[in-house]
Amino acid sequence: MVDGLWFKDGYVSSGDVIELRANPSKHAHHCRVTNCAITGYNPFDKKANNKWVSLYGAHNRVDHCALIGKENAGTTLVVWLSGEPNYHRIDHNYFGPRPPLGANGGETIRVGTSDWSMSVSRTIVERNLFEECNGEIEIISSKSCENVYRQNTFLNCEGTLTLRHGNRCEVHGNFFLGNHKRDTGGVRIIGEDHKVYNNYFAGLMGEDARSALSMRNGIPDSPLAGYFQVKRAVVAFNTLVDCRSNFALGLISNDPGRSTLPPEDCVIANNLTRGDSGPLIREMNKPLNLRWQGNIFHGAALGVNPTSGIVEADPRLRLGADGLWRPGAGSPAIGAAVGDFPFVTDDIDGQPRGKKRDVGCDQSSNRPALSRPLTRDMVGPTFRVI
Repeated sequence: MVDGLWFKDGYVSSGDVIELRANPSKHAHHCRVTNCAITGYNPFDKKANNKWVSLYGAHNRVDHCALIGKENAGTTLVVWLSGEPNYHRIDHNYFGPRPPLGANGGETIRVGTSDWSMSVSRTIVERNLFEECNGEIEIISSKSCENVYRQNTFLNCEGTLTLRHGNRCEVHGNFFLGNHKRDTGGVRIIGEDHKVYNNYFAGLMGEDARSALSMRNGIPDSPLAGYFQVKRAVVAFNTLVDCRSNFALGLISNDPGRSTLPPEDCVIANNLTRGDSGPLIREMNKPLNLRWQGNIFHGAALGVNPTSGIVEADPRLRLGADGLWRPGAGSPAIGAAVGDFPFVTDDIDGQPRGKKRDVGCDQSSNRPALSRPLTRDMVGPTFRVI
């Protein structure tokens, strides 16, 4: 266990600040970095590339730490793969402001690399607060399989949680709070068999790849570093309120001649969307065999004409004491969810869904909330760093 270290206002001349390995061939296992901080630990050359935390080996944990103010090139925290699942846990940390890098490589967390992206990682990233993590478009870059990103809070971050490479990841129970700040975004989906559910998106001002929920077009026979087609994604039981761009489907960046494979066999179900900026759904390329099911949309024009699966109705949202919009009395969202989604057993508050499930991330309940948006005093080390 490494406990209580603070790296402050200096820099390392080579390598990374913390590496969980003895040498390139001897990695750490069942180790823990807790109650530590790295703040303003930047070299004079902002193009110099290093990481603040590099996780190797398996079954390691980084928790209750604060990583604040990285300005030079290189991801803040990286999980490195070696062909076997690593089962790392990254939890209860404060990832503080990171200014725009102006280039690729400014992620706050990266799990894997493109060359290992088809390998299983099974890293869990949970209950972390990301505040103004603006290094680049990918706040978190998931580049491996079967990772879980849950119950995190993204506050005023100019980017997205991006499922960049790899398959079968889950994103659930997260709060994406933009406060109408430019370029703030949600979740970007690339790859196969991902599940994105029980998330709350509010006041996000990003568009296209920085939309609240987006799916990208894929490249035929994509190389590992390219863009794989989105297949069988399930986007369900999310709430989207007052976002500039809600659903963006079939995105293409700078290679329209190559990105010819639209999302295929995906399900968008039981989501609650209210917004005045339209259209609420943008189809840059029409998905194949997309199934809309049990969704409620209200406000601006839809932008698509599905034969079923979307009801246009006022969800009667009410602003709670916690600052979140939830369905009020008489809302058409209450008990209106359809379909069988056995993995959705509770809501974003950690309250059980029961038999009659509500549309959106919130289930009407009198039980106390077990999960809520994180604040600085709920994460990070025991000593004050900001």
